[in-house]
Amino acid sequence: MKGLRRNRDVHRVTDARPSLSADINRRERIYLIQMGIRTICLILAVVVPLPWPYRLLFIAGAIFLPYIAVIGANERGKDAPPPTFSTPAPDQHEIPHHRREIGS
Repeated sequence: MKGLRRNRDVHRVTDARPSLSADINRRERIYLIQMGIRTICLILAVVVPLPWPYRLLFIAGAIFLPYIAVIGANERGKDAPPPTFSTPAPDQHEIPHHRREIGS
């Protein structure tokens, strides 16, 4: 009976990526939190009388947080598995790497 056992891939539900809408909701929520922090930095830098080192820190936060927030909002899920590539069937012949271009 040992010879009949075959290797099979076992897929689990936990291996699945989150849905696109769940991923978008997560990224929107993080973006809004970061923009809220930016708004607070801007208000603290302009309205509240603070010493210059603190004021410069809040101004830097108001300037650089939008860039960081947009980069994070445009990033798709980090836990996404790498793309899988199909391998040719045993009876198919693969084109050699040096002959893959067209029109040469």
